[in-house]
Amino acid sequence: MARTGQQLRQRTAKAMTTTAATATTSARAANAPRSGLGDRLRYAFDNSMSRGTPALIAWLCAVTLALILVFTVIVSVFGLRDDDDPAQPFFRDLMQNLFHALDPGTVAGDGFSSWRFLLTMLVLTIAGLFIVSALIGVIAAGIDTKLADLRRGRSIVLERDHTVILGWSDSIFTIVRELTIANESRRKPVVVVLADRDKVEMEEDLRAKVEDFRGTRVICRSGSPMDLDDLALSSHATARSVILLAPEGSDDPDSEVIKTLLALTHAGPDGPRIVAEIRNPTNLEAARLVGADRTVLLDIRETVAKLVVQTSRQSGAAAVYTELFDYDGDEIYFLEDHQLDGATYADAQLAFERASVIGLIADGVPTLNPPPETVIAGHTLIVVAEDDSTLRGEPDATARPDLAMLGTAATAEDRPTQALLIGWNERASIVVRELDHYAPPGSTLTVLSSYDVPSVPGLRNLAVTSVLGPTTDRATLEAHVVDGLDQVIVLCYSDDLAPQAADARTLVTLLHVRDILSRFDAATPVVSEMLDDRNRVLAQVAHVDDVVVSGEIVSLLVTQLSEDPRLELVFGQLLGNEGSEIYLRPAEWYVQPGTEVSFATIVAGATRRGETALGYKSAALAAPGESFGVRVNPAKSESFRVLAGDSVVVLADD
Repeated sequence: MARTGQQLRQRTAKAMTTTAATATTSARAANAPRSGLGDRLRYAFDNSMSRGTPALIAWLCAVTLALILVFTVIVSVFGLRDDDDPAQPFFRDLMQNLFHALDPGTVAGDGFSSWRFLLTMLVLTIAGLFIVSALIGVIAAGIDTKLADLRRGRSIVLERDHTVILGWSDSIFTIVRELTIANESRRKPVVVVLADRDKVEMEEDLRAKVEDFRGTRVICRSGSPMDLDDLALSSHATARSVILLAPEGSDDPDSEVIKTLLALTHAGPDGPRIVAEIRNPTNLEAARLVGADRTVLLDIRETVAKLVVQTSRQSGAAAVYTELFDYDGDEIYFLEDHQLDGATYADAQLAFERASVIGLIADGVPTLNPPPETVIAGHTLIVVAEDDSTLRGEPDATARPDLAMLGTAATAEDRPTQALLIGWNERASIVVRELDHYAPPGSTLTVLSSYDVPSVPGLRNLAVTSVLGPTTDRATLEAHVVDGLDQVIVLCYSDDLAPQAADARTLVTLLHVRDILSRFDAATPVVSEMLDDRNRVLAQVAHVDDVVVSGEIVSLLVTQLSEDPRLELVFGQLLGNEGSEIYLRPAEWYVQPGTEVSFATIVAGATRRGETALGYKSAALAAPGESFGVRVNPAKSESFRVLAGDSVVVLADD
């Protein structure tokens, strides 16, 4: 009995082993790739279908051909057609069946044929309806897909000598607007925008914000500027210049800019000039290592801070800088071919009727306001003119200065100043440092901020006092906006608030500041920084002397540098604290007050003081709604009546 049970257990174990082996074999067989004819045909069909619309159309054509061949054979073999025509009946039936398959109306033209033929053609027509319907659907879907691809902007731009803008920010609207003005003298100009946004949205935003493209064609493409394949869509290698914007909303915009520079220089050092924005000065060295000699880097913080300081020192300076930096009006150009070799710099300033010579370039280094006795010998002239197309090499000015009308007033001596800085952001420390360069020894600066103010070490002339308090509170402002202030600067809280909220708080502060200052007789200049250009108009209600819109100024500089990289050193001198800068000085220093003189006489008065005159400021020149009027680069023969409070715009050493 025990032996029988043991045998039973052995047979059971053997059966289970056999079953497991069979299951394993079946599983392997199921998982093993099949290579039958049906599988190969199915695989080939799947591969052909993955090729898209062309493959679908090809399959439908093949099915149509097979269908008409089958029905032609049926008609011929069974003799279904009543009218036997020995002249090529097969090919005649083939064409007739093709018409039946493509056009259902062909059945009606068969006349009184046999019912067997009519029934056969009816079946063919019904089958053709399915094929034609599928063909129309495939073609329509393919067209929709192609249109969607075109709307996504994924085709390569086949252009040459165009301007490429990489990235997207609010400053792009100012840049495109300025480029359209600069391109008015070019033939069929093109601007290509490549950004990681929808193509249609970019085009709609540009049309809404840029009123007139002035003949410039703007092409948008969707893609990441950091991707080599996407970057190739812009044809940057054949472009005239590339503008690289610091992306807004990014946690580390400079890293993205540097990565895009790596993509631009991937093919080698040769290529178009590049202008790139850098937000953090600590990243400048890394960007220079990548960009090499063909890249101009614009430090946003440094540039805006220096401009705020320059404009805060004198009322109307912002209008002068804006006039020089944008393309609407007069800007800076370089005149290489001229007939002034052997003349002095003083003679060159009076040589052109509608161009103001402001400096020279020697060995690639620009010098603004050189000594009047400097002899021109092969130098490139730095001039302010309305357009480069109006520049002529030969002197054309006929107005001569009246030397008897030159001014005799003495220069006022510097005295310690009192300044008030309201607000704080990442640019404020640079503002304080620049103020220290221009302040006479013993000057004071009070910093009033709603947020903590870090210390600014290394100051020589300024004694800084920091006060923590609400900058929109009337009582707080009255305690610090006092009589005797030489300048007031209101910065926005761009580090702590959203752009519109920061500008709104700035506007409220400006209203209080101007109302408090109206109690005093002294005209204290008030300069404000804004983030959105639309708020500049609102600031005029507060009678602010100058408003510096940081994004707009940077956009203007970027556009200018993309057109001519030589401007980098010129702008550096205009905004720096070394060499000659822009000043608005009393007109009686240069010409006799109360008289009417030509601008040529004003130029001669500035030359006698070792300065270069490039404009005039007078309340009589102010447009309606403006608190001051500035005329940059007037004609040498234009006359001005010198009134009290008028100023001459000059380039001079401090």
